[in-house]
Amino acid sequence: MLLTPRYGTGSLSDVLPSVLSYLGVPSETDRLGLNLDGVRRLCVLMIDGLGSEQLAAHPDEAPFLFARSTAPITAGFPSTTATSLSSLGTGLPPGEHGIVGYSVAIPGHKTLMNSLRWRLHGSSDAADLPFDLVPERFQPTPTAFERAREFGVAVVHIGPSMQNGSGLTRGSLRGAQFRTSVSLADLAAETSRALEPAGPTLVYAYHGDLDLVGHVRGPKSLAWRLHLKHVDLVVESIAARLPDDGALVVVADHGMVQLERRFDYDAIPEMRRGVRLLGGEPRMRYIYTREGSTDDVESAWRESLNDHFVVVVKDDAIARGWFGPTVTADAYARIGDILALADDSSAVIRSQAEANASRLEGHHGSLTSAELLVPAVVIRPDR
Repeated sequence: MLLTPRYGTGSLSDVLPSVLSYLGVPSETDRLGLNLDGVRRLCVLMIDGLGSEQLAAHPDEAPFLFARSTAPITAGFPSTTATSLSSLGTGLPPGEHGIVGYSVAIPGHKTLMNSLRWRLHGSSDAADLPFDLVPERFQPTPTAFERAREFGVAVVHIGPSMQNGSGLTRGSLRGAQFRTSVSLADLAAETSRALEPAGPTLVYAYHGDLDLVGHVRGPKSLAWRLHLKHVDLVVESIAARLPDDGALVVVADHGMVQLERRFDYDAIPEMRRGVRLLGGEPRMRYIYTREGSTDDVESAWRESLNDHFVVVVKDDAIARGWFGPTVTADAYARIGDILALADDSSAVIRSQAEANASRLEGHHGSLTSAELLVPAVVIRPDR
């Protein structure tokens, strides 16, 4: 069964506005009921790929997080990293920040844009961007970090070096002082160091290897469970070093599903007829159709995928509220003409065009509970 993101009351886009309301930033409100009175130094720790259902299923591997878990929040749609980090960083649903998927068509360009790497497919240089894809123009709304800094909050971003000045960082997470982390332990140490100075402070820390292991080995694998143990230890290490006026909020950008069934777009001619570009990712495909072919493509995909996918046209998806209450003209133009969302453990792969991704064991992107529900664990000293 597919769920709908809880924009405005319980989603990733509500996290930083809620946090900033306690750090003295005007016009920000606590949408999540975090109860952080007295907190002046705060870290939001993003664990890429840690869905609430996966955390709940592994209390032995993550005893510290499990014992402190409360009701989950939702990611946005699609449940994918570029969209989720943009929702977190801007405090906006995808329909407003406009980064509406992993791989999307951009008007005026013949190839798809990879939002995570921030480059057009076939381009070897992310710095060589057309004017309309310059990150600060593509997503012009001030980020939560910029809003915080304007009102005297010290803002630090801790993550792998590839995030420093990347297109996605410039588009959705700009405004923070960047510090590189080189390992899980280093992430904990740098986070603790960033929280040492007195005064209103926001630290955003990111860890991505749990997601990598989930993709390659699967979220049900021994490797994934063992890595979760290390993540839990790092969370406990940061929590143990929080200042008296500090807090730690642990969130994730999406969960993950271990695949059991693959439909190969490259091997099914009926699915390719009338399709101009195929975007999205294996569990949530954007289908960009040729002029006049949308109805036929929709019928062909429904017949080919049977009950394993929910297939809807763009306007239906928007009407269901998947992208939020508002969808800008730019966002609308980037969404596929047809959307195909996995409703079980299936995926639409491309064995030829996306050979590496097609071999991965774990995927995400759809609106199942395993993908959409994510933790929002609040930890304060001695609580």
